[in-house]
Amino acid sequence: MSVDKQTVAKIASLARLKMGDEELERMVPELNNILEWVEQLGEVDTSQVEPMTAVIPNALRLRADEVDADPKTGGNRRDDILANAPAAEHGFFGVPKVIE
Repeated sequence: MSVDKQTVAKIASLARLKMGDEELERMVPELNNILEWVEQLGEVDTSQVEPMTAVIPNALRLRADEVDADPKTGGNRRDDILANAPAAEHGFFGVPKVIE
């Protein structure tokens, strides 16, 4: 697959990029090189390769989920927090209705 000057102009138009004729001419070989590289990647046999989410293996470092870990922000403070709310309803923050 290769692109020509008209194709580059259309891509630039879709991307809302203003490009002159000289810039369009410069982009034609660059885009063709990128497309050749992508075609080369398609030729590689990856049937024996497992899919991965990252290049390096990483594991999440999890902490223990403790409700009362901090006395200022820990659990059992609902009434103190809701005392600052302009409207509290049934133990939750009251907010205006958005969807009718």
